[in-house]
Amino acid sequence: MSERQMKGVVLSGTGGVWRVQREDGVILEASLRGRVKKSNAGRRPDGSLRRDTVESAAETLKLAVGDHVVLEQEEQSPTAAISEILPRTSRLARRAPGGGQGERILAANVDQVVVVFAAANPDPHPRMLDRFLVIVEANDLVARIVINKVELTGGRTVEQERWRDYEQAGYHVHYTSVKEREGLDELHDALADKVSVLTGPSGVGKSSLLNAMFPGLELRIGEISESVNKGRHTTVGAYLHPLPGGGYVADTPGLREVGMWALLPTELDQCYPELRAHRDECRFADCTHRVEPDCAVRAAVERGEVSRRRYESYVKLRSELEASAPAW
Repeated sequence: MSERQMKGVVLSGTGGVWRVQREDGVILEASLRGRVKKSNAGRRPDGSLRRDTVESAAETLKLAVGDHVVLEQEEQSPTAAISEILPRTSRLARRAPGGGQGERILAANVDQVVVVFAAANPDPHPRMLDRFLVIVEANDLVARIVINKVELTGGRTVEQERWRDYEQAGYHVHYTSVKEREGLDELHDALADKVSVLTGPSGVGKSSLLNAMFPGLELRIGEISESVNKGRHTTVGAYLHPLPGGGYVADTPGLREVGMWALLPTELDQCYPELRAHRDECRFADCTHRVEPDCAVRAAVERGEVSRRRYESYVKLRSELEASAPAW
């Protein structure tokens, strides 16, 4: 029986079995093919992996949701084999603790991370939003902010004033209401044909938003990242939902615990765009922006160019990271 090759995108995986969407839209189960080699030196010049080293390299790379792969499938067979892992353009990853080189990939080939909070019910916590954004910045990804349920607090104008610190910092903030269909067209266009990680606390309306914008998706309410805001719950399994008309949304719970991402305290100022714009102007290269003289960041705060609330958020989070950093 003859085989055919086709590219696909990994949607989810468990127990060595991966759900993959072929480029023709068909979703099927696939397993990794290839004999395990002692060496991982199986890359082609373009960064892809030869089929005889896919399995051993996947053990190193931790084949992830969002990975682009080459499938081999026998005619009439309902399953396929992954014969090649294609190079990644980006990734959302946790680094190993202690400054190690290892990392755990939560999603590959991500275009943007969309952080959803509610204007009310549940009440939003800006410090929690800051944590989400720091993780996105640490991964060199684009962040968008969605403030949903704006009808509960007086509408878009009220919320724009409330969240202007983030617009001032350079973030694109969407103000939405499923009930009044406010802001849905703009957010729809921002998600279309892109791979987006959608995250945020539970109960903010992520599934309702997606169902309203993409009726064919038919997500159960609470299905997206339902475990993201349950204290110490650290589930990191992800699922990539294909969007009607093109694009994907990744359900990736467990993003807000910054300490779990092994972020160094000295890197934190790079994860606040408005601080990053001034940090190189400080007198000292290792300025913490707290007590050092001639600190350009604190000067920008005094001039009103950097939000005082966001600056205080940075100081608090840096103290937390320093307290949890290994002593060696």
